[in-house]
Amino acid sequence: MQKTQAVASLGQHRLMLPAWVKAALSANDRLKVCLTVLQAAAAHAAHPNRDVPDLGHEISAAGLNAGWLHDMTTAARRVEDDLLMPDLPRFVKCLEEDLDTMARPVLETTPSGAAPHARVRSWLDWLDALPADRLSAADVKSMTHGQRGDGDSLHLLVMDLHKQINRLSGELASEVIDGANAWELQPQDRVLVAAFMRGLNRTAVLKFDHPGLDTAATRDGDRLLLQNDIGTNDAHVLVVQVSGLVVTLTYSDLHRIRLDFFQSMLLPFGAKWSGLESRTNADLNQGEAYSVSTARFDCVDEAALQATLEGIGSRIVFLIDWNRARKRLQAFVSKSDAVAVLAEAARLDIGHRAWLQAGGERLIHAAMQAAGEGAFRIGDRLDEVIGAADAHAFLVSVLRLACDALGRGQPAALVADETRMLLAHHVRQRTSEFELLAEHAAYCQALAQAVSDGLAHGAERSGKAASKLAARAKLWERKADHLVMQARDKAERQPRWRPVARLIEKSDDVADALEEAAFLISLAAEHPLQGWNDDVRQSLGQLAAMVLQATQDHVKALAIARTLGSDSEAADNDAFLVATWQVLQAERQCDALLRTARRTMLAVVRDAPSLMLANDLAGTLELASDRLLAAAYTLRDVAFDQAGVRG
Repeated sequence: MQKTQAVASLGQHRLMLPAWVKAALSANDRLKVCLTVLQAAAAHAAHPNRDVPDLGHEISAAGLNAGWLHDMTTAARRVEDDLLMPDLPRFVKCLEEDLDTMARPVLETTPSGAAPHARVRSWLDWLDALPADRLSAADVKSMTHGQRGDGDSLHLLVMDLHKQINRLSGELASEVIDGANAWELQPQDRVLVAAFMRGLNRTAVLKFDHPGLDTAATRDGDRLLLQNDIGTNDAHVLVVQVSGLVVTLTYSDLHRIRLDFFQSMLLPFGAKWSGLESRTNADLNQGEAYSVSTARFDCVDEAALQATLEGIGSRIVFLIDWNRARKRLQAFVSKSDAVAVLAEAARLDIGHRAWLQAGGERLIHAAMQAAGEGAFRIGDRLDEVIGAADAHAFLVSVLRLACDALGRGQPAALVADETRMLLAHHVRQRTSEFELLAEHAAYCQALAQAVSDGLAHGAERSGKAASKLAARAKLWERKADHLVMQARDKAERQPRWRPVARLIEKSDDVADALEEAAFLISLAAEHPLQGWNDDVRQSLGQLAAMVLQATQDHVKALAIARTLGSDSEAADNDAFLVATWQVLQAERQCDALLRTARRTMLAVVRDAPSLMLANDLAGTLELASDRLLAAAYTLRDVAFDQAGVRG
């Protein structure tokens, strides 16, 4: 419903609606606490020897009488399959009254025949018909479950009404404070709302295209209320109350592990969480009931109060899609390390949404595959190959580069390329000499991959794509040149670096040839090509693919070479020789592919400039394979010297 429609439908009740919405929000808090008490009572009745959770903070924050509700939990008993609870009629009456209060603003702004009316009436009648002393297991589930596939429940109704009230509060807002819909604030409230929104807006960009983070603010008596819907999940809601210098935060979530994560994020701001951290219970709702936890922040002065609100607001974005990101990361590291990666990223204000949006785990799987069999085998987990600490650092870096790239409007393909290079850099190597060689080889492989991908996707027909390809290739070629200069500087001071400098100089000829190939593709895109049919493109693509295979074999050979020594196993020595032999084979295949490509070009390309560009591109790709072969022979000499073999 649009704001104008809401006003038109309210008539003379318009002035009462803000009060009804505030009352509804308070009723929502009480209903959630009552359902939590019911779940705790059922759990205690099922396992009477276990400790009873302390719900005092939650009950007090909701404005309820703590005594009789807490007694309901401790006195609950199970008789056969039924749950016996003292003061059950009083408990049900509270549910009925709060449901009626919560539903009122929604029902008053919807036609009498609309679905909410019948649904609310049905649940009020259902509550009224409950026995006075006991609840069946089906009754408890009907009140508490949160799975829509299991039919309706009181819990689901409360969540749906809550979302409708959130939308209604936005439509009724009398002012907007830095994006927060607000009404009936006192003058001192606005600076507090602004502080919360300052933190929220600072990090909100990290959600990218995901919905969520809508905020509402109002005053209820002596309390300032702030509410954020976080994302699209019905049960994922955060409510903040400010009374004097005390902040009380109530947070609900379907995932206990994410609740634990949020608790840890707020500890630096002075959060004191209630003893019961979650109401998820394996005996109820197949373990999927939503969790609720309450935190209290005691602030020393107004400045500390604003800083606390700003800190809370700044952390919310890191909850969006958090569980999805955690599960994706667990393909590469342990469950605890996946959480640690997300915690470190949040601490550095690095979002995980960009990584998910750019491809998530596919980026890393592709990078592991591109690293070659010498680094990773099928089924290897990242931390098992490069170590837990380095895997942690790599994943945090990937999240950062995805965040930076998408934040600058750069394509996901660039994130994939940078991830490949980053992983090649992080693969552990035995000596610093091989670290430098492997980093240079990673740039060569990235260049070969980019050229191959560019030809496969028709970059020569797209000026924009070809221009980006050439720019990226030039950047990587310059970074490769910088590594050559580092090796030369070290070789001047340390004799052991001289063979490495010779090898990296040979390898740099590969980078130069591949950067030239990228330039020729961009040159072809600048001018109309005549005669470059599918046969020509296929022949060029085959050449580029073979060069890419050769670079991967070279990376593999380097990965093995760093482990070779006088005590190397025969299998490692054989694997190294096979990898270098494959580079030789690739160079020979490139020779044959070049001749085939030239025959194809001469048969179909009649335009002289188009023929020249095609021939130059093919020749440059073949030259890259020649340079790779020269680098492979030099690598053999370095590896043999390291292993104590004399030629």
